[in-house]
Amino acid sequence: MKYVQPIREMDLIEKLKVIFKKQNYRNYFLFVFGINSGLRISDILRLKVSDVRNKTHVVIIEKKTGKEKRFKLNTNLQAEVKEYISNMSNAEYLFTPVIGKSKKPISREMAWIILNKAAGKLGLEEIGTHTLRKTFGYHFYQKTKDVALLQNIFNHSSPSVTLRYIGINQDIIDNAIDEFSL
Repeated sequence: MKYVQPIREMDLIEKLKVIFKKQNYRNYFLFVFGINSGLRISDILRLKVSDVRNKTHVVIIEKKTGKEKRFKLNTNLQAEVKEYISNMSNAEYLFTPVIGKSKKPISREMAWIILNKAAGKLGLEEIGTHTLRKTFGYHFYQKTKDVALLQNIFNHSSPSVTLRYIGINQDIIDNAIDEFSL
């Protein structure tokens, strides 16, 4: 399995939003939801309209851990949710195929394809579905510097696992190597 990175630069996040909006609103919303919720793609794709409609907090059972997770939709994400689901019924999945009549959510593989096609247009590599969660974590950490809280949000076993996961350890190593010369 390929190791993926967070998207560290805000300008690249904004450029990706533009690319996704040009493709279709579902792809844009998938990206925005992922980078603002910090959820795994397996949990995002299982969400239905009823899970998010008129909600400030969403409660799910994580597919990977089987544990209950309660997470807050930030104000901007609440507005995005409201706009995205305005013409959808409560029983619908949030992320269904754009073409065809399938009522099932898109697959994890399709989400990967969507993300990689857009990332490729910007020359980004090491991008996958986990990039969404890692991007959330990276920017949350950069803003708060609270690794303990992020560790709790991600349900990680230690701060070092969280820092490695969001690419902070790699940034520290890269910067140290840049400063090192014999």
